[in-house]
Amino acid sequence: MLNALRYEWTRLRTLRSTYWMVGSGLVVAASIPVILGLAASDEPLDAMAVAVGVNGGATFGIPFLAVFMAIIGIFATGHEYRHGTIQPTLTALPQRSRLILAKIMTVTTLTAAATLVSIAINASVMLAFWGEVPGLFDDPVRSALLGYLAYNLIYMLVGLGLGLLFRGVPSALVVIFLMPLIIESVIVGLTMVPALDWLVQVVKFLPFTAGTQLMLTGPADFGPAAPDFGFFDRWASGGVFAVFAALIIGLAWTLFKKRDA
Repeated sequence: MLNALRYEWTRLRTLRSTYWMVGSGLVVAASIPVILGLAASDEPLDAMAVAVGVNGGATFGIPFLAVFMAIIGIFATGHEYRHGTIQPTLTALPQRSRLILAKIMTVTTLTAAATLVSIAINASVMLAFWGEVPGLFDDPVRSALLGYLAYNLIYMLVGLGLGLLFRGVPSALVVIFLMPLIIESVIVGLTMVPALDWLVQVVKFLPFTAGTQLMLTGPADFGPAAPDFGFFDRWASGGVFAVFAALIIGLAWTLFKKRDA
């Protein structure tokens, strides 16, 4: 196991894409509190504004750091197939389960570290603009930030599983962007159609939409025309997202052990 961990850690820290992805994620996430500070530094901060600033706008639009870490997760397995290094890797490390476990452990550690660094940077930016970050270590902001950490980790694991499942990068990238940004958004939008109101009960089981509940400081708001989706609480909704990630990784892991390469 130690050999697999050494291999994966060496692979991660010697790839330029690792530094580009982490650096880009940190910079883009930090741009959100900068924009908030420039636009509204004379306004008082409430819990929602603190959470949105510190998590880099992950609760609306694109969760920037999570997406970049998911791409690193895809690269963890997809690059091996794309560049034909999977065969020498399996020759050196024939225990396939140990190899996948090492990939999960190293990229999880990197994602957790990058998320904590991002939180520290974003909080510092907000402190520079407002002179304080009220409620940062108290609920509901504290729970929302812990949820943000969990969200990034699960999002990355989905990417890693997709890279292994598709044995490449392009298909996994399409799914990781298409599913949360288009498919789930369309389903949420269709709940406004009276004939499709049965979809209301489906929304709380949509993995990426449910995962977003991890980062909220209050009830989800989809606008005045949106129905009540009846979301589970923060951690139960995160469990829906985690189960989805586990299913993807479990299927990919099983196929990886059965396939020739």
